[in-house]
Amino acid sequence: MGARIVVRTADGIDSFTGRKQFRDFVGHVLETQSDVLVLQRDAAANGSRPSQIVRIEISKIVRLKPIPPRANAGNDAQ
Repeated sequence: MGARIVVRTADGIDSFTGRKQFRDFVGHVLETQSDVLVLQRDAAANGSRPSQIVRIEISKIVRLKPIPPRANAGNDAQ
């Protein structure tokens, strides 16, 4: 599995406010192609959405940000 990232995509214009809308995806990169990023999207923290594989068009990506690994990854608090 690839790097864990946040991907922000353009999601149109809000018809009420006229402002740009964005959608964020958090997960691990599975594959990149010339026009698509394939991401294993993390499940929602509150359990409302399971983990899923999403295909994001490169042309809609506004920003990519890596998520650094946690300092205590794998260590359970006692």
